[in-house]
Formats: sequence, C-alpha cells, structure tokens
Amino acid sequence: MKSKIFSLAFIAIILSSTGYAQRTLKPHLGVNYTSVNLSGSDADITGKAGVLGGISLAFGKKFYFEPGVQYVAKSTDVVNALNPDLPDGNYDLTGIRVPLALGLNLLGDDKSTITLHGFAGGAAFFVTGDNYDDHGIDINKTNWSVFAGLGVDFWKVFLDASYEWSLTEISGNVETGKTNSVYVTAGFRFSL
Repeated sequence: MKSKIFSLAFIAIILSSTGYAQRTLKPHLGVNYTSVNLSGSDADITGKAGVLGGISLAFGKKFYFEPGVQYVAKSTDVVNALNPDLPDGNYDLTGIRVPLALGLNLLGDDKSTITLHGFAGGAAFFVTGDNYDDHGIDINKTNWSVFAGLGVDFWKVFLDASYEWSLTEISGNVETGKTNSVYVTAGFRFSL
C-alpha cells in the first residue's frame, strides 16, 4: 500500500511540475542518411537517403526534456561485400523510432526570433518492416542508440540536425555491423 501511495505522490509531483514548465508541440518531417559500420570488411557500403515523419513534445525553457515518436525509413546499399553471409544488394528498414532528448537553449530565449539549441539523448528503433529476409538475414527487431545534435528555431519554425550511433548490431545471426545515421528534421513549434 505504501508503494502505491509513494508512486501516486511521485506521479502527482511530476504532473504538477510540468504544469509550470513551458510545453512545445513539434510536428516535423525530415530525411536520414544511414550507413553501416562493418569492421574488417572491404565492402562498399553506401547509405541512401531515407525519410521520416513524427511529433515530439518539449518540456522546459532553458533546459528541456523532449520525448518523441517518428516513423522512419532507412536504406543502405552493399557492394563487393565478399561475404556469403552478407550478400550484395539494397537493404531497407522501416520502423518506429522513439527518441528521448535532453536539451539546452544556447542562444536566445522564448521571446527571441532566432534561437540556437543543443541536445543529446537515447533512442529505441522498433523495426516494423525490412527486406533482410530476402538476403537470408534475421534482423533484430529492436535497436538502441545514442545521439547528439544542434538546432535553430526561427519564430515558429525549427531545423534540427543530429548524428546517431547505434549500440546494437542490426542482426543476431550475421555480423552485419552497427548503423550510424544523420537525421535532419524541420517542422513547426506550437506552445501549449
């Protein structure tokens, strides 16, 4: 019973503290460029542009916390892999990415026309579709990563760029390496 009361009190404190924080809704679209870091391979592994769309909600002013959800499509070409477990071809992934960022507004404030912010955090990528089965590769359905980036706000519009390092291998049965991705997103900011 005490743990339930403690849990409810903790939730109430969090909810009441967020009531005083600035909240900003951020729908966005973007592109990503994903490459694979395959150690010990002479393969020509080329990332291709992919797309994404999502929404996030930022809490805070100078320092902020920003959870989000995105639908992401990634694509990579593999040529001259010389590895029977990793045949040449185009590898596609689609899924839901859930980034959790902590940020700092570096220049400007909520009344400025132009502001600059930096952010970093972790993300989970839940694979919903892939063509790796076509190549005989079992894909890990959940991938974990960390990221860091910079962004600029111009009135109600924002542009963010970040770099993401995967912490998990793409596949559990074939040494396919880890992915590295560049994300560029643009969207609108709506204060709540």
